[in-house]
Amino acid sequence: MSSNELMALNEGFPEVIEEFLEHEPTMKCVAFNRRGTLLAAGCNDGSCVIWDFETRGIAKELRDDECSSPITSVCWSRSGNRILVSAVDRSLTLWDVMSGTRTTRIFLLQTPLQVSFCPSSSNSSLCLVCPVSCTPMIVDLNNGNTTLLKISVLEKSNGLNHAASRNKGPGGTPFTPAAACFNKHGNLIYLGNSKGKILVIDGKDGEVRAMVHVSDSVVKNVVFSRNGQYLLTNSYERIIRIYENLLPLKDEIKALDELDENQKDLHGIEKLNVVGSKCLTLIRGFKDSVTKVHWKVPCFSRDGEWVVGGSASKYEHKIYIWNREGSLVRILEGPNETLLDLAWHPVRPIIVSVSVTGVVYIWAKHYTEYWSALSPDFTDIDVNEDLVEEEDEFDLNPRTKVKISDVDEDEEVDIMKVEKDTTFSDSDMSQEELCYLPTIPIPDPPEPQVPEQQVPEPIIQEQQVQEPQDKILEFSSNLVDNNKSDSPLSEIAKPNIDDAEGTRCKRMRKPSQKMLELQEQKAKKTSKVKKKPLAEETSDDADAGAEGTQIKRGQKPSKKDKGKEPQV
Repeated sequence: MSSNELMALNEGFPEVIEEFLEHEPTMKCVAFNRRGTLLAAGCNDGSCVIWDFETRGIAKELRDDECSSPITSVCWSRSGNRILVSAVDRSLTLWDVMSGTRTTRIFLLQTPLQVSFCPSSSNSSLCLVCPVSCTPMIVDLNNGNTTLLKISVLEKSNGLNHAASRNKGPGGTPFTPAAACFNKHGNLIYLGNSKGKILVIDGKDGEVRAMVHVSDSVVKNVVFSRNGQYLLTNSYERIIRIYENLLPLKDEIKALDELDENQKDLHGIEKLNVVGSKCLTLIRGFKDSVTKVHWKVPCFSRDGEWVVGGSASKYEHKIYIWNREGSLVRILEGPNETLLDLAWHPVRPIIVSVSVTGVVYIWAKHYTEYWSALSPDFTDIDVNEDLVEEEDEFDLNPRTKVKISDVDEDEEVDIMKVEKDTTFSDSDMSQEELCYLPTIPIPDPPEPQVPEQQVPEPIIQEQQVQEPQDKILEFSSNLVDNNKSDSPLSEIAKPNIDDAEGTRCKRMRKPSQKMLELQEQKAKKTSKVKKKPLAEETSDDADAGAEGTQIKRGQKPSKKDKGKEPQV
């Protein structure tokens, strides 16, 4: 698929909820890495969960036993190798993503609400922090040094100074609620204060270079587009304003120096206002004239064509999407849950939003299948039609002319050259970028193994108890059978007990008088009849005597006796 076709698929805006992510404990804020392959979510227990956005599975979980406070903000470094999180316990924690270890932890005087890395690769250890009730500051993560930014200016006879305020921060520095963000290259900071002004501050020395009047109320959010051409502000007037950046995307400091040189006749605030008018120009504002809702976490689409604002109303999960011309194109309505945070995917038309219940909803486009895109000669029809077969349709050499492709098949294709991606053409990173995390399989817990010959003790005891009982029952049944026997030829002998082999019972019979007579006759006829063993003859005679046969030995039975059973 060509790059133009991919761009066509990535155009537009989300329409429906495609999927949702759940995790325990609940999630509070989200942030994509630069490529959009990983999604970091700050949780309510101080942990940070990294989702693989392609598979929608958890790739890694960053947890610190010393921090159990809810996370307020999550930020990725430019290379994606580090994550910076801020928590309610006034801490900043820097994590190494690949190893999952904590690198740095710094405590501030106020709870940080928003943190962001410096986009410049030369100042990768610097971050911008916006606390709850303190002046925004620059924090060096290597040594923990903080530099407070100026939030307002006051004209005096000797130049510019801080404005007076009843609220004093550390060292007597005034503070008011403010929002700030870096520009595309990180050499300028755009700060919105409580007086409705945007201050353009030099990132190196912290001096105010320009000032733009935005609103008559507090500025809550300041956001730059990905390409750095547009600036978005959100104020308590319930209006989202979009500004165009008039400074060049490179050498902004040099352009500001030239503007200062051209305004030598002006001084103080008047000069700052003139220079500010040449830095930012208002395009238009966005608001809901009917409901007049407050806005939360406004942001741009990946290419800056769409402006997004989340409703701050309770029990309402609505996302408004406008184009840059000011037209409202879509309102995404989710469940009746308060919206906490949202982010637009860096590459695709996807929005992720976080609700107060901790569920992350993924909004995407509703795609329709067009089979004609797969084959140029395929035609979509609404009603079934009968197929009319042409005469040469299945011929090997059809008469109809086949359209010949204009592509030269003999042309050599360079497979080693990588085409420049316009989406990430501003990359100036010196280290390798982390896009995916390796999958680590979790082994199953081992099953408990029982030796084959080992038998549990309760079973052995049960067998030992059961075997004597079975023998006793067998012996008692024999006694009952013998007692019921009416034969005068049988009596029950006393049991013979053998200690070595266990208890055994034998049944013996006394020879009758008739049997003794027969034995005497046999002894006399030993010369004629072949001598048999005594034990065998005794057993034969005993059986014959017990059965009471009437057939004499050596005499053949008659025909009448054949087929009759011997009488007892």
